[in-house]
Amino acid sequence: MRLRPILCVAATLLVVASSCKPSSSGPRVFNPDGLTGPTITPPVPKPDFVLSTTDGKPFDFRKETAGYVTLLFFGYTHCPDVCPVHMANVAAALAKLGPEVNGAVKVVFVTTDPARDTPAVIRAWLDKFDPRFIGLTGDSLAILDALKQTRMGAPTREQADTTYYVGHAAFVLAFTRDNLAHVVYPFGIRQADWVHDLKLLVKEG
Repeated sequence: MRLRPILCVAATLLVVASSCKPSSSGPRVFNPDGLTGPTITPPVPKPDFVLSTTDGKPFDFRKETAGYVTLLFFGYTHCPDVCPVHMANVAAALAKLGPEVNGAVKVVFVTTDPARDTPAVIRAWLDKFDPRFIGLTGDSLAILDALKQTRMGAPTREQADTTYYVGHAAFVLAFTRDNLAHVVYPFGIRQADWVHDLKLLVKEG
């Protein structure tokens, strides 16, 4: 099986919801009314990790995304369906939105297959969707640590003839400017839903 079953993804979301606590600093209340993506209660704190960009520079996730609505997705470029569909839908949604939304959103893709996803491969793949998308990589332990901080769990690998597939969570976490993810976007979210929600996230965030 190339992808985690829907039930597994749902179970992962339950782990996220039960394991994370909101910041004790008392951020203002986020109002999710009208969002199409499922909300997470309590919200997921933004992870604190440093990986490398596709041009070899260190990327401090919390620092570099501070003040932005940030869409975080863990996947891989050889993914046959979930990864390209998510990236294509987000890119198409942003293309339909104005500069106010585009300037307030960062999309960060972290590979779960660093052995095949070299910086050049990631950059070429992301550029097919939107050259503004940020691609990150690192050693397996660093990526695993980033995954653990979001309670997504370790990726799995399944051999298939001359290639292999990587099992990973099939959802995008959306962090608002309070450094919390109040909403998650599973596989199957439509472009129209992204357009609708991104406007609200930027407004609320």
